[in-house]
Amino acid sequence: MGNSASKGGWRAAAVIAAALVGSVVLPVGPAAAVHGGVPGDFNGDGYRDAVLPAPGANVAGKEAAGAVVVLYGSSSGLATARRKTLTQNTTGIPGTAEAYDRFGAATATEDLNRDGYADLVISSPYEDTSKGTDAGAVTVVWGSRNGLAGGTDLPTPSSDPTYFGLDLAARSGGSGGKTQVLAGGYDGSVLFKGSFSRSGSFGSATLNQDTPSLESVALGDLNGDTTPDRVLISSRTSGLTGGEIYLNPSRSGQPLQRGNGLISATGDLNGDGYADLVVGDPDEPEVAGADGASGGRVSVWYGSATGIAPDATPVHLTQNTAGVPDTSEKYDAFGGAVAVADLNRDGLADIVVGTPYESTGGKKRAGRVTVIPGRASGALGSGSYSFTQDTSGVPSASETDDFFGTTVSAGDVNKDGRPELFVGASGENDSTGAVFMLPGGSTHPTGTGSRVITGPAVGLNQQHGTLLGGDGLLWVI
Repeated sequence: MGNSASKGGWRAAAVIAAALVGSVVLPVGPAAAVHGGVPGDFNGDGYRDAVLPAPGANVAGKEAAGAVVVLYGSSSGLATARRKTLTQNTTGIPGTAEAYDRFGAATATEDLNRDGYADLVISSPYEDTSKGTDAGAVTVVWGSRNGLAGGTDLPTPSSDPTYFGLDLAARSGGSGGKTQVLAGGYDGSVLFKGSFSRSGSFGSATLNQDTPSLESVALGDLNGDTTPDRVLISSRTSGLTGGEIYLNPSRSGQPLQRGNGLISATGDLNGDGYADLVVGDPDEPEVAGADGASGGRVSVWYGSATGIAPDATPVHLTQNTAGVPDTSEKYDAFGGAVAVADLNRDGLADIVVGTPYESTGGKKRAGRVTVIPGRASGALGSGSYSFTQDTSGVPSASETDDFFGTTVSAGDVNKDGRPELFVGASGENDSTGAVFMLPGGSTHPTGTGSRVITGPAVGLNQQHGTLLGGDGLLWVI
């Protein structure tokens, strides 16, 4: 259990810290650099299942103990009646639901034990443990023929962890040590390597404290050797928009020198066989033209046989980039969420960008999501498209502080070969939150046939603060 005053004032702490000056890393207080819950086939029926984190959910009277709701996919898509709600009070899940643990603050999906069923990794970064207050915990909930059931912890080797599991990533490049889980926190990162088993065993756990306090983590094969590369993004550093970006960091390693940000994703955008790195940099520049871009930007570093060099020059994308809808406006926070997935089924990954502070139809911070298709050649931006709650077919309507685009993810939940797009709007309905599912269309996801999933629809009936879909970067941007 934690202190509600310290955890309820995250955003205020972020504003104060961001205003400081100097040459040191500026931790911004507890944060939530969370990617959207990635769908996975947890019961092996061939249909991916949707993951809806709700880190603000009350459990058995414990405020913000946190929950994760899984909706099982089928030929007819998702039905809220086919669901599994996981909390720390669920039979087989380690721990006990306590106020402000925020179970579900970060999630990651991967078949860790390679048994044909996807597994779900869930963090509660504000969990108090024997190692201290807000030490954090990371739990694997195991997939099976009957769906998700039973869990084991991934313990940090750190003697004094802080917010362990603030962000998570999981990736399998093969058996043994090529299947990995990466957990970030304010005392560094922990890389867990396989083989993993349902009994809780794993190959190794390596603590890395060669980087500053971390905001975001990702895994991706940037050099084509089938072993995932680590991407670590620090908390904000004074003088920069966002934090520094480290690849496979070591004590002598350098961050990327020509860009920074707060959240990342990986995937092969140009079809050359190497994963590329996409980083969201939603902050406003401290000095115009010196760093970042007003309204926010997304930066792309292309992978290669030698990976990505520290001095590599990225491609920067904004809402002013040719072909990208809308225009850049101050405080839009373009890049406040990112995901990479092949939405148009051309074999090239596409970039999904959340712009949660975008004003729409006169409604401030209503939010927008933009998709930038991958390209084998030519400049990124052509063919881009976007969605808001005012897009034809999308339920609800844009309202002030909905933050549509808080989180983004994608996955095919009805096995028609057309991935659905999932968009979190954490401010919807007094911050109870909502997740919008946009079905895959003939060429890409479409508003037609979209649906919105709210807290009450999945049995989470509190009146405020549920944060269904996760809260993304909203505590720090």
